[in-house]
Amino acid sequence: MITQPAVGGADSELVSASWTQPEAFSALFDRYSAMLYRYVSRRLGPEPAEDLVGETFLVAFSRRKSYDLAYADARPWLFGILTKLISRHHRSEAARYRTLLRAPVDQDVESPADRVAAGVTAQAARGKLAGALAALPAKDRDVLLLIAWGDLTYEEVATALGIPVGTVRSRLNRGRRKVRAALGDTNPMLEEE
Repeated sequence: MITQPAVGGADSELVSASWTQPEAFSALFDRYSAMLYRYVSRRLGPEPAEDLVGETFLVAFSRRKSYDLAYADARPWLFGILTKLISRHHRSEAARYRTLLRAPVDQDVESPADRVAAGVTAQAARGKLAGALAALPAKDRDVLLLIAWGDLTYEEVATALGIPVGTVRSRLNRGRRKVRAALGDTNPMLEEE
């Protein structure tokens, strides 16, 4: 009798179950594909995002037997695979940031007033932020964006990239410092007119 793994179970249980029941792996896709898509879409744009997310799950599926079942959460593993795939697209990522830097600021806004002010401020800072991200070394940018856009913890980023937590902290600190300097040592979202 074949038992179905619990869809709400830990990721490690799904990976383990997929060794004998490959269809169990689809629950991981359902659980994380949208999150990975949002992350890579922010980094490279929507065009390559779907392909890279699909490729991430193909790689993960093919390597599922080497997954460390001690980790209940597969997000760091999946983000690690995705980050390696993104690194192959480094040129297109840097080009995207340069394009955002040159793109005109969209002045169309809507109410209420607080959202308008926040949106205008964010749009005004977009070019500087894009330039700062493009100027970061890829390793620093990976750490910064996995934390900021991927919502991973320091420990999860360390697992995803296969580096010590101390290295995550130093790369994040260096990346934040460089981005902050590029923005004039201010947070444009906190400035008032």
